[in-house]
Amino acid sequence: MELDSVATNTTPTESRTRSPLRAAIGYVLMVVVSVGAFLLIRRQGEMLVAPVAGNAGPSLVTAPTPDIFLHVLVALTAIIITGQVLARLFARLGQPAVIGEVVAGILLGPSLLGTQLSALILPPSVGPYLGVIAQLGVVLYMFLVGLELNPARLKDRTRATLAISHASILVPFILGALLALLLYPQLSDRSVPFTSFALFIGVAMSITAFPVLARILTDYGMTRTNLGVLALSCAAVDDVTAWCLLAFVVGVAKAQVGQGLFVVAGALVFIALILLVARPALRRVALRWETQKPSVGLMTVVFVALLLSALTAEAIGIHAIFGAFLLGVVVPHDSALARAFTQQLRHVVTILLLPAFFAFTGMRTRIDLLSAPALWLLCGLIIVTAIAGKFGGTFAAARLTGLRWREAALLGVLMNTRGLMELIVLNVGLELGVISPTLFAMMVLMALVTTMLTSPLLRILKLQTIPEE
Repeated sequence: MELDSVATNTTPTESRTRSPLRAAIGYVLMVVVSVGAFLLIRRQGEMLVAPVAGNAGPSLVTAPTPDIFLHVLVALTAIIITGQVLARLFARLGQPAVIGEVVAGILLGPSLLGTQLSALILPPSVGPYLGVIAQLGVVLYMFLVGLELNPARLKDRTRATLAISHASILVPFILGALLALLLYPQLSDRSVPFTSFALFIGVAMSITAFPVLARILTDYGMTRTNLGVLALSCAAVDDVTAWCLLAFVVGVAKAQVGQGLFVVAGALVFIALILLVARPALRRVALRWETQKPSVGLMTVVFVALLLSALTAEAIGIHAIFGAFLLGVVVPHDSALARAFTQQLRHVVTILLLPAFFAFTGMRTRIDLLSAPALWLLCGLIIVTAIAGKFGGTFAAARLTGLRWREAALLGVLMNTRGLMELIVLNVGLELGVISPTLFAMMVLMALVTTMLTSPLLRILKLQTIPEE
């Protein structure tokens, strides 16, 4: 069958060989052209005038609650039940379970229930506590994802991974900056410089939701396939780069450009320490305990290392989840230590902790602010631009690095997955005041639509039948 030949004979490791010099020249040209294009966009955008800031829209009910802990328990119960029900519903529709959790968070927010009814289930006072629970869940989940990744599969793909991931950032970034020329006069205000606005829109368009992509690959049983490993690798590089860009954008917004440069340098040093220091130590520990069950003391040491790694990454500015992921990667994925952590953490993290973030974002999403047809048209334009930029950049780079058209298309579909990481970036922009609540709602819808499109497109390309290798 044609599908079998694609699954078994068409692998990323059998792609055509490209000249290293030619690839390097192409990569440099890609970066230079992208920087030049953004400078031209910035020059044009600085001449635009945005309206004076007005009322940001209705706010959430802020009535005090007598028992915060009680409300947190109620919120978690509602989140888990709604998320599991919708996960099963979306599974029947051919969607991954994570889509149900994302939709559940939005449904429990004020967009559907209204501010009064939503406040009974998710009162604003529980928001900070849900945020802490959500961040802890994401950190632990990314550690589990790192445990399942086999770095040995990446040795022959370093050049392709870097080229594809950065192309999947630069193309949507430039398209997002172009789109900012249209959005700035209508959805921003004069207190926000166009440069900050355009940079942020570009970064938001460039995100691939690494945790959500990992969940989708897990649901399809693809985490150990060559294409699945390549997609995870590209998404990891993509998001680390995007977080460095985000830190730079935050620095520009706060008039502290040097902050972004510090993040880039700190990230490189941190990665070097993980690979040169933590990796050999964890390998020796894992080898020592390979023939027996890891002790409580050993599990405690690894947990402390996980927290320290996440803490260091957070202090640098690349977010704690990447510190957790990198530590998970350097633990031998087939060791007894990795299996023990996976068995003990997976259900607690995915069922109890991770859905809290979606509810936290749902509390802040006001889809009712899109009250005019023109706003829905702009929302549709954002969605189309995001899909075209991410898929186009990934597909072109994948083809140039030697992947066949079917593999390049599959990778483009996977890299278009957004969700968790996109929501984190959007929350940062909302807190800084760079984007308005209306644009926040549009971008949340974009993240949801692009993620929901992944599964249907994968089925069209018959990706679910690719066997594990």
